[in-house]
Amino acid sequence: MVRKIRLTLATIFYVCITLMFLDFTGVTHTYFSWLAKLQFLPAVLALNVGIILLLIVLTLLFGRIYCSVICPMGVFQDIIAWLGKKARPKKERKMPYNYSKAKSALRYSVLGVFVLAIIAGVGSFVALLAPYSSYGRIASNIFQPIYRLGNNVLASIAEKYDSYAIYDVDVWIKSLPTFIIAIVTLVIIFILAWRNGRTYCNTICPVGTVLGFFARFSFFHVTFDAEKCKNCSMCSRNCKASCIDYKTHTVDYSRCVTCGNCLEKCKFGALSYKFAVPSMKTAFPKPVVVEKPAPKAAGKAEAPKAEEKAEVADKSLRTFLTILGTGAATAVMKGQTIPEATDKKVDGGLAEIEDKVAPKRATKIVPPGARGLKNMAQHCTGCQLCVSACPNGVLRPSTDLMTLMQPVSSYERGYCRPECVRCSEVCPAGAIKLIDVAEKSSIQIGHAVWTRELCVPIKDGQECGNCARHCPSGAIQMVPMDANDPKSKKIPVVNEELCIGCGACENLCPSRPISAIHVEGHEVHRII
Repeated sequence: MVRKIRLTLATIFYVCITLMFLDFTGVTHTYFSWLAKLQFLPAVLALNVGIILLLIVLTLLFGRIYCSVICPMGVFQDIIAWLGKKARPKKERKMPYNYSKAKSALRYSVLGVFVLAIIAGVGSFVALLAPYSSYGRIASNIFQPIYRLGNNVLASIAEKYDSYAIYDVDVWIKSLPTFIIAIVTLVIIFILAWRNGRTYCNTICPVGTVLGFFARFSFFHVTFDAEKCKNCSMCSRNCKASCIDYKTHTVDYSRCVTCGNCLEKCKFGALSYKFAVPSMKTAFPKPVVVEKPAPKAAGKAEAPKAEEKAEVADKSLRTFLTILGTGAATAVMKGQTIPEATDKKVDGGLAEIEDKVAPKRATKIVPPGARGLKNMAQHCTGCQLCVSACPNGVLRPSTDLMTLMQPVSSYERGYCRPECVRCSEVCPAGAIKLIDVAEKSSIQIGHAVWTRELCVPIKDGQECGNCARHCPSGAIQMVPMDANDPKSKKIPVVNEELCIGCGACENLCPSRPISAIHVEGHEVHRII
């Protein structure tokens, strides 16, 4: 029953959280954005004391059910582990795992470096290790494009039957470095979970290490009945956390995620999940020294031991951060702009329209509600939920090394519409504070800058005024190019006190490939 309840809840949480990253209509975010706020690290960075206490209390009561129910990365590993088990030969399916000793030195070392990175504000390193953020990048950069391509196939089919209930959406790479990191993360997680189940959770994940400490003292936990145990090893062989030692009848509760697999596989009733007052003996069991078997006769090949297999798997873990960091750095060096994966558009069949290229901004732009660059850097976990939810194609992951994968605004595909506050509604970490539409219209995130030599009236000698017509705050006025000739062609003048930095002027400027007017960000946002 424990396993069935866990599987039901985990499925609901996983599907709803994944849909938030896939959905481009905004419907899912309206109903399920609170699930993102239940994630441990975003709650810590947002200083959401209520959520933090709730998760700690749940862990003290029931063990690490957060890792097996609420955390999408944990459930994702279970799915991969299940597929890996099914792919094994029939003889190995019942016993795919082995007990292994906890890699405590590695776990707490990673946690220590992780905490230091948070204090130092190295958001890119924090984002690499955060489990929810890692899954968010996989869902946003890999699953979402596949989901959108499927939507476009259905839209083309529906169009043939004169139905437009489904519509085409753009599919494009928002950031090459983030895309590469997502691919590398997926490959590493897939290999580890396929072979060894919860290896990532119990060796690298800092959230698992923190909650594992509290789980040692949980009131409900898996308990052995030594008299009923037949030492059949089925519990150890089916524990994807590798935390059950059937020889000594002990469970490492710091690694146990209360999945219920061992309870289901035990045929003798020797295991039960029940209330038991925690003690120092159960929380920190003493290691048992097992005598080594006598060496076998020469000429006979000895099968590799469970500890040796675990050691081999652990060696691949040690390269986790190195691989991710190298991949990200290499991608950053390749450049920041990515060509759109679509055909060139044509203006009236006469001339090709070039794709817009992002200008070189002295100060990057972060969305309204972020309050400024410092707040964004300190609180953002790089989960990509705001990037996935942005309906205007404005947000994309940063390629700067210190703020890698954190969202920045750019206006090649759209502009930050005054009536949209989607990013502030879904952000779980407090990096983008919740704002309303009225408040957004008064927040200045940057100001427009005009480049004379790129402007159409100067370059082509044609009237334009597109920037002034579409400015929602009335910050741009058209004035005669020649002050002494009122009939001369008009050029834009920006009132920086009124400009809110929404990017409408930059996005709608006809100058290609770089707009004649672009937005420079402000380090600290202000109310106008």
